[in-house]
Amino acid sequence: MNTYIELVPSLLNGAKITIQVLVLSLIFTYMIAFIAGLGKLSKFKVISVICTVYIEIFRGTSLLVQLFWIYFVLPFFGIEFSPLTAGVIAMSLCYGAYASEVVRGAILSIPIGQTEAAIALNMTPFQRMIRIIIPQAFKIMLPGFGNLSIELMKGTSLVSLITLGDLTYQSLTLRNTNVAHTTEIFVALLVIYFLIALPLIFFARWLERRASIGRV
Repeated sequence: MNTYIELVPSLLNGAKITIQVLVLSLIFTYMIAFIAGLGKLSKFKVISVICTVYIEIFRGTSLLVQLFWIYFVLPFFGIEFSPLTAGVIAMSLCYGAYASEVVRGAILSIPIGQTEAAIALNMTPFQRMIRIIIPQAFKIMLPGFGNLSIELMKGTSLVSLITLGDLTYQSLTLRNTNVAHTTEIFVALLVIYFLIALPLIFFARWLERRASIGRV
């Protein structure tokens, strides 16, 4: 017990960084998801192609490689980010690409009759999307968004490889100086990550229940 009492302060400091990366990445991930998902469906070829290229590049390459490129390679081109900023950018771009396909798939799953009815009501394309399509598609997106949020949380551990003092980084540092307590350190690491994930799991389930109210 005394061992855990000694370890907890350092691990909690790392957990604060992990939560910060998680929250910022989630915000930007879903902003990117809607922009890229809708962009890929755009009637304008240039926008559609740009979004498609972005999605395929970031879905087809490793998050770790993307992280290294943003933090270690871009400075050679005069673009330099702090470890926190680089981590958030890499996480957001990577998971935003995956989430954009959830957005696109959900929108395409809405029956064409919904669009035709909106056209009959003389709605503009923007009104159709905002008032008719997205509210229905959002309910379909929720399970995918919930899973991606958990995956993103687990992916935050990679930011330790660019010297950001997150939960994993603090754990590895403690382990290097307390090899005899390796088991205790990694048990604590496992428990803290699970505790961080738990609110995401409950929130995702709550949203799904709310969205299903009134549906047959």
